[in-house]
Amino acid sequence: MDNLKSAQRPQPDQVLQDIADYVLDYKIKSSLAWETAQYDLLDTIGCGLEALTYPACRKLMGPVVKGTFVPNGAKVPGTQFQLDPIQAAFNIGCMNRWLDFNDTFLAAEWGHPSDNLGSILAVADWVSRTHIAEGKKPLKMKKVLEALIKALEIQGCLALENSFNAVGLDHVILVKIASTAVAAELLGLERAEIINALSLAFVDGQSLRTYRHAPNTGSRKSWAAGDATARAVRLALMAKTGEMGYPSALTAPTWGFYDVCFKGKAFQFQRPYSSYVMENILFKVSFPAEFHAQTAVEAAMTLHQTLKSKNKTVEDIANIQIRTHEAALRIIDKTGPLNNPADRDHCLQYMIAIPLLFGRLTAADYENEIAKDPRIDILRNKMVTQEDKQFTKDYHNPDKRSIANGLTIVFKDGSQVEEVVVEYPIGHKRRRQEGFPKLIEKFRVNLNRIFPVKQQELILKETLEYDRLVNMDVNKFMDLFVI
Repeated sequence: MDNLKSAQRPQPDQVLQDIADYVLDYKIKSSLAWETAQYDLLDTIGCGLEALTYPACRKLMGPVVKGTFVPNGAKVPGTQFQLDPIQAAFNIGCMNRWLDFNDTFLAAEWGHPSDNLGSILAVADWVSRTHIAEGKKPLKMKKVLEALIKALEIQGCLALENSFNAVGLDHVILVKIASTAVAAELLGLERAEIINALSLAFVDGQSLRTYRHAPNTGSRKSWAAGDATARAVRLALMAKTGEMGYPSALTAPTWGFYDVCFKGKAFQFQRPYSSYVMENILFKVSFPAEFHAQTAVEAAMTLHQTLKSKNKTVEDIANIQIRTHEAALRIIDKTGPLNNPADRDHCLQYMIAIPLLFGRLTAADYENEIAKDPRIDILRNKMVTQEDKQFTKDYHNPDKRSIANGLTIVFKDGSQVEEVVVEYPIGHKRRRQEGFPKLIEKFRVNLNRIFPVKQQELILKETLEYDRLVNMDVNKFMDLFVI
């Protein structure tokens, strides 16, 4: 009890110090990380542009108070909004994540590290415009890519060995931590101030995962990351004013994060911070689907063609055997009613049924108009899932990081289609050269949803060439995307 009563202020927790030192001092030398960061930036913005075509996302865009315009504020791509950096972070983070189509990193905790781009673009743009107003130089886009690499690394390294979902917390806590760190560095905070900001983020209330799981699955999962990035910017700005931090926010007995939220366990780390996560990030190239289902969807697309070649229809199917990994069973294996798009895009069976029926899977396929097709639930009810221990082992193997699924169709006449197994989705590191051109095509398609042809051509000219992009002023980059 004496220790609990002591007013002696300890040194900051090592976890806080390590993150602060990384964002301040680490020099990124990996050419693969820099190259991948360019694609991650463009792909994430493209995902946000597509989301703007959905009214459910669009209604959340803009200032808190309608009509508010912030001089030197950050701009929101695909809109005419110019907002304070906190609300801009929410807007950008919300639209980027809305359709579950941006990047993914799978580990003990999974997540979508480019969610952090909401805070990065908002702060970098606001800082750049403020600098110009003060007669100083704006930030360059290389600084944005650097912040993106570091945000991914912080989120991913915390995720590798630490399962937040196991204690009921949502993975956006890691977005908030990573965004707080890189936003603080972009704002020019000193080491002690960054540590203060990080401690505030851990002391902060954390999101429960219930909105990602039946029976409460809902649209908050699409704006939770935007909320986390906005909170991160707010806390970094508070630390910038000199607001105090809490050095043992993690380790304080009884009252610290470990004891209150993590069952008394300290974080475990597999590797030091570097650029590993950006190098190994998973892109959703072809399908807006929860990542554990990406290879299952790819396999289902192949089987759709097989059905056509054999003159078979879904009515001829007796059952579908799904061989998968443990994480998929835990997260997206669902039976029963699916109540909304958020429910459907986290249902393995639904994401297999759509390509089997239609030979496609798009964001629109989660909407009610498609979901009311009775054949979908008939197919879902014919699916049987089972874990393959080797798939699970390879999923956790840091040298493989596979996300394997295998599908076998058995027909009512007793015949069957040979199992189709896909271990690595097209967005995997092992398929980078196949995936990068498709990511650019995805970006072009998303630009076309929002911008006139001339503006599309200008954006492509200014952003596809790496050297041209990294030397561009952040504010000029953001101006490219004003409609």
